[in-house]
Amino acid sequence: MLDRRDVLSLGASALGGLSVPALARGRADPVAPYRTPYKYPQLILGGSGIPGSFDEKSVDCPFVFSAHGRFYLTYVGFDGRGYQTGIAESKDLINWTRQELILARDPSDPITRFNIACASILRENELRSPGRLIKVAGRYVAAWHAYPGEGYEEGAAVIGLATSSDLRHWQRGPVILRPEDGAEWERGGLYKPYLIRDGDTFYLYYNAKTEGTPWFEQTGVAMSKDLRHWVRNSANPLIRNGPKGSPDYRFASDPVVLRHRGEWAMFYFGRAADGPCRELLATGSTPIAFHKAGEVLVDIGKPGSIDEKFAHKPAILYHNGALYHFYCAVSGKWPNDTRGLAVARSKPWLLPPA
Repeated sequence: MLDRRDVLSLGASALGGLSVPALARGRADPVAPYRTPYKYPQLILGGSGIPGSFDEKSVDCPFVFSAHGRFYLTYVGFDGRGYQTGIAESKDLINWTRQELILARDPSDPITRFNIACASILRENELRSPGRLIKVAGRYVAAWHAYPGEGYEEGAAVIGLATSSDLRHWQRGPVILRPEDGAEWERGGLYKPYLIRDGDTFYLYYNAKTEGTPWFEQTGVAMSKDLRHWVRNSANPLIRNGPKGSPDYRFASDPVVLRHRGEWAMFYFGRAADGPCRELLATGSTPIAFHKAGEVLVDIGKPGSIDEKFAHKPAILYHNGALYHFYCAVSGKWPNDTRGLAVARSKPWLLPPA
């Protein structure tokens, strides 16, 4: 077990980082500000293993931010029945302490009786930011999605918002997006919502799936001026599946949208025809028009590594001169795979000698 202190520098290859062309390509390289090739070699948070706990089996879907001089991580936990949402706290972005359940299932509610997954909280848009949150009318605003059935992502999920004054107690609002109200590409159900505000407009990015098996996932956006009335963008989906052989042939999912030096960047994950999920990037000059970067940002690891199967579902934060890219890492084989949270960053890790 590694002692999590900064003592000895390890590079991307030593930590199972992705293989990319020369990392120092100069300022002309448009992807350079977004690369995080240095993986931390262990999970930063896994299933608790505590019988009866909401995150007993696994954890998923990180969202990282800072508040009150600390870092916080919301995540969804799976207990064998469905998803619920918890929060963890850290001083260094590596050592995390579970705090409490903040969004729990409601057996009396047909929407959240099995699942409720908080995917994002409204925060500042800048890439090089510690992820400070933004309040609306004095309250934090979170976006959630909920699957109607018992089990792992069973049924066609819907999306809604919740508000809080303290990040611990949330008041859930009504459903704002339903799959049956959308186009064919989203009729199978809605996935991770990511909320931003630019000027007087709120943008709610989300991925959705087609009906049937195998299904395909793509990413779109809905817009609002008041957080109540939402209109889907007529150009949806913004991020479409790539051609066969591409890393996003089946899935183009889980958007995270940030701004850097006048450019908008969407981190997302793709799933290839042969199964692996990897972190990808698209950029654009506006928050509703993106072009794929054509590069894998965080690849799956070597056999036996924590992310040998999947490296997906991004969360981004900047701290002490480094960009941190959190993601869900999966190893092993379903249904006995290991699913937990991992992180890569733009600077080498400093770890103790063996």
